[in-house]
Amino acid sequence: MQLHDNAVHITIRDGHIAGTLISPASRMPGILLVHGWGGNQQQYQALTRELASLRCVCLTFDMSGHAATQARRETVTREDNLADLVAAYDFLAAHPLVDRAAIAVVGSSYGGYLATFLTELRPVAWLALRAPALYRDTQWRMPKQQLRVEQSLAQYRQQTIAASENRALGACAAFRGDVLLVESELDRVVPRAVLVNYRHACLDAHSLTFRTISRADHALSDPGSRGSYATILRRWMEEMITGARLHGRSDVAVEESQPQA
Repeated sequence: MQLHDNAVHITIRDGHIAGTLISPASRMPGILLVHGWGGNQQQYQALTRELASLRCVCLTFDMSGHAATQARRETVTREDNLADLVAAYDFLAAHPLVDRAAIAVVGSSYGGYLATFLTELRPVAWLALRAPALYRDTQWRMPKQQLRVEQSLAQYRQQTIAASENRALGACAAFRGDVLLVESELDRVVPRAVLVNYRHACLDAHSLTFRTISRADHALSDPGSRGSYATILRRWMEEMITGARLHGRSDVAVEESQPQA
C-alpha cells in the first residue's frame, strides 16, 4: 500500500507544534498517537507506519515542551499539553479521509494519562493506554516538571485509588468505547498498582483488553519489548477496526466541549 508522509503544523493557543501525518492513498479510521513526558513523535514512526497499513490515517505530534519547543519544558503544564491533544485530535478529525466515528487514541505514560481526558472532550471509539501515568488532580496549572516532587508521586502511585477520587480514572469509568491496557512487568515509574486502578476504572467499557509485556521496563528500552508492544497494539487495532467495518460505524457518542482545569 502506498503511504503519504506530510509534515504538518498544529495550531495551539500560543503558536504551533510539529507533527507528521502518515496516510494511505479512502474514508477510514484515524489513530492519534501521544508520546510520554520527555518523548517525541519520532519514537512512533515505525509503529505508525504499521498501523497506517491497516488502512488508517495516523497522526503523531510533539507536545509543547518537547522537540522544537523544548525551551518550554520547565513551564509547560498539564493544561497546556491537554490543549495540544485537543488541537491534534481536531486536526486529525478534520482530515477528509478520516471517519470521525472511528478514531483511536493511543497514549503512553503521561500521554496515556492525558488521553483519558480527551475522551471527555471529543468522540473516541478506541483507547489504548501503555503504562498510563497517574497524577493528583490538584495543582493542574503547576509546571509538569515539578509534579513528581510536589505531589509525592512515588507514594501516590502505590495507593488503591477509586475512580471517584481521580479525574483520569473517572474519565475511564465513564468511557464506553473499547480499551487496551498494556503493562510493563518491570516498570519502576508506573507500578502495577496504577494499572490495577486503571483496570478497575475501565470495567464498564464496551471491551477491556489487558496485556503485560514480560521483562519490560517503563521506557521499553530493549528491542524485544518494543516489538512485543507493536505486536499487541497492531493485533488489537486490527481486531477493533475489522469489527467496526463488519458492523458499520461506531455507535460511540460523546459530547464535545473545551478543555477545563
